[in-house]
Amino acid sequence: MWSRPRTMIDRSTAIGRTARGFATLLLAAAVAVSASVNAFAQGVPVVRDAEIEALVRDYARPIFKAAGLANDGIDIVLVNDQSFNAFVTGRRLFINTGALVTAETPNEIIGVIAHEAGHIAGGHQQKLRDQLDRAKTMAIIATLLGAGAMVAGATTKSRGLAGAGMGVAAGGGEMAQRSILAYQRGEEITADRSAITYLNATGQSGMGMLKTFARFQSALSLSGTQLDPYRISHPMPQERIANLEVLVKASPYANQVDPPALQQRHDMMRIKIAAYMQGQAAVARLMRKNPTSLASRYGDAQQTYLYGNPGAALTKTAALIKEQPKNPYFQELRGDILMKVNKPKDAADAYAKAVSLDPARSGLLMVSLGQALMAVGTPDSIKKAVTQLNNGIGRDKENAEAYRYLAQAYGELGQIPAADLATAEGHFYSADYKNAKIFAMRAQQKLKRGEPGWLRAQDIINYTPSNKLK
Repeated sequence: MWSRPRTMIDRSTAIGRTARGFATLLLAAAVAVSASVNAFAQGVPVVRDAEIEALVRDYARPIFKAAGLANDGIDIVLVNDQSFNAFVTGRRLFINTGALVTAETPNEIIGVIAHEAGHIAGGHQQKLRDQLDRAKTMAIIATLLGAGAMVAGATTKSRGLAGAGMGVAAGGGEMAQRSILAYQRGEEITADRSAITYLNATGQSGMGMLKTFARFQSALSLSGTQLDPYRISHPMPQERIANLEVLVKASPYANQVDPPALQQRHDMMRIKIAAYMQGQAAVARLMRKNPTSLASRYGDAQQTYLYGNPGAALTKTAALIKEQPKNPYFQELRGDILMKVNKPKDAADAYAKAVSLDPARSGLLMVSLGQALMAVGTPDSIKKAVTQLNNGIGRDKENAEAYRYLAQAYGELGQIPAADLATAEGHFYSADYKNAKIFAMRAQQKLKRGEPGWLRAQDIINYTPSNKLK
């Protein structure tokens, strides 16, 4: 029985470990530039809320304009994660709800958005892809050189040459790894500087950024972690703070504070996240600071809706509406409560008011109105529901849940091809491409060839993930 020498088995295994180690680095970096969009479609815990999305877009709008991104269609995605984090992939900016609820002022979140806008405007993702390609080549060449030396060492029985070959392979991977990490640290510093430029251009302070980095430094100190600055992709927190302090203190807007109305919206957002995701104790902690504020009373009304008596929740919400009659999200809360107590007609009236008052024209509110109209259950209300659901989808075409309600409404009206196509769309935007194609084929069989619905069904049938069809 033939077998190769044990020395070659052991040494080739060492090459494999080196290659696998570098592959892990490449994978981690590649996630930052490509994989998260797929994760968004396939399981990132995304949070959808009209009020929070509108506020974060209001934070981002002037920053994107200053960065030259106003017309680039940047989507903001809220992620249900308690950690303080944000990142960009493609044309999407992801922000964790943990960052939103931890940040005490709008300026802290605006600083985060400004930093991420620096990455987008600087084209850092494409540059990182290029750097990855160069580093990959460097590692492959080093590994091949090392393998050649090991083979030569084995055939000549020279232990020294074989050992040198292993060193070449390992050293090449280490060099490539450090090259990638150094490049990423440079990008982070550039994004920090760009962020200060955007904040200055919009007349805002960089103090929120300093507070954020101070929080990171404190977390590292408390963890007792000792970090090798050459093995991390971001500059050390104290280094970033020192660099930023100079820029922030030189700004004429260093002491600028957030407008009171914006701070109030921020406080209301924080307490809403706490109510829906962190529980009553978290809401109580936020209310303790100012129990009579509008934000605290908003949190109290939401807590009562979620955990208490719906009648009491309606009374508390009515008081909020009386104080701010043009606030669409108080009407939305009223609609939610009325749906909970099975009063869909009254809920539809509340959602209709929310839609009419909403300056952001959120598709989510339109979908809520459509759901309430479906629950009313008359032929006329279901027809109106179809209109509202289509309006909502027109504003928010990736809302997979909205397509499911639309399919149900079409089904109740007996419009089966339209129901099948809406079902296909719902599966498509949930990344369930197999079922999307099945329902698209069903719809296509009953649609007239060449009409818009038939063509859309054909697009879904022809879709492959590499096409990035949206």
